[in-house]
Amino acid sequence: MNEKLLRKFANLAVKVGVNIKEGQLLVVNAPVECYDFVRLIVEEAYKAKAGNVVVKWNDAVTSKQYYLNVSDDVLKEIPDHIVKQGQYFVEKNGAFLSIASPNPGLMSDVNPMKMMIAQKAANEKMSFLRKYTMSNGGQWTVIAAPNYEWAKKVFPDAKFSEVVDKLWDAILAASRVREDNDPVQEWTEHMERLAAHNKKLNEYNFQKLNFKNDLGTDLEVKLVENHIWGGGGEIAQNGVYFAPNIPTEETFSMPHKDGVNGKVVSTKPLNYSGKLIEGFWLEFKDGKVVKYHADKEEDALKSLLELDEGSSRLGEVALISHDSPISNTNILFYNTLFDENASCHLALGNAYTMNIKDGHKLSEEELIKKGYNKSMTHVDFMFGSADMKVIGTTQDGKEVTVFEKGNFVF
Repeated sequence: MNEKLLRKFANLAVKVGVNIKEGQLLVVNAPVECYDFVRLIVEEAYKAKAGNVVVKWNDAVTSKQYYLNVSDDVLKEIPDHIVKQGQYFVEKNGAFLSIASPNPGLMSDVNPMKMMIAQKAANEKMSFLRKYTMSNGGQWTVIAAPNYEWAKKVFPDAKFSEVVDKLWDAILAASRVREDNDPVQEWTEHMERLAAHNKKLNEYNFQKLNFKNDLGTDLEVKLVENHIWGGGGEIAQNGVYFAPNIPTEETFSMPHKDGVNGKVVSTKPLNYSGKLIEGFWLEFKDGKVVKYHADKEEDALKSLLELDEGSSRLGEVALISHDSPISNTNILFYNTLFDENASCHLALGNAYTMNIKDGHKLSEEELIKKGYNKSMTHVDFMFGSADMKVIGTTQDGKEVTVFEKGNFVF
């Protein structure tokens, strides 16, 4: 792969993604397979005058062995030094850059209950860190880099020697990184366009949205009072403008945790905890999933919905035109970072406090009273389609067409 392009991507992640500031701590969560690219990120971060760069490595293969072999008691253990390290990152107002590099299906023979036990334990001890990022306490961003297993899943017919570079090409194109452009400038303009969508939706101040398509989706989503549509760039509580996801095409807001009714049919597989959930639908009543089905890995879907009370309710609704750069590639990435930006999506689990007026100033109890959904997880799934119609209802009962034939009408 062309190192010049990879360096441009690393620079984009540092300058636009987290927008690191002089002297600031940067925490990089990275898979071991991507060490060459991580080195470029570290180099670019120090060029941008980061105060310190801490790389936290992870490896899905050894994680699988952990789940297969350790006892439930060990799964519940979160060592004090891990908690203290997370507290240090928050106290230092650190920025977080995470690299997604999934291995779809790797965990297919792992009992989902084992992963659920570990996830619950981690979230209970590290909830402060989730709150820090989901309330934009500091800058954070998620980007992606390929590995062979993921690349082969996306391009099963590609040659062994070409498959990783082929996925790199797709990732860079989706992230607007090319040899003949300035990605930083292009992303600045892109985020301005997304901000215009947010402004229009905020002006309408809808009380609810209705989604319908021919696949069987017929869903009403009530929005919380004083909701805010966001997407593209965000402003952290420290005043720094950053891009949480690269790539991104979405504008998103907060559903009322008790105000979702009807059926939603997924349009893309969901890679959850290393298991590929396919052909699934969910039925909601008063905000909670009351019925569900998946053609494949239904047990994994069940474990997600039963993780805690909030994991069976929605924490996000996102609008993305079907006619968008990622959708138009016709590539199924088997990864939420990309697939969610090819399609309208919803998220089961925790809501973002940034999606409600003065959300970061409100107590958890105050947020919940307003309809905020609390959970230890946040999992996006895709349900957009080329025939999706979305109707918004204003506070005075007026109906406004938001989507026609899968795309924004404004």
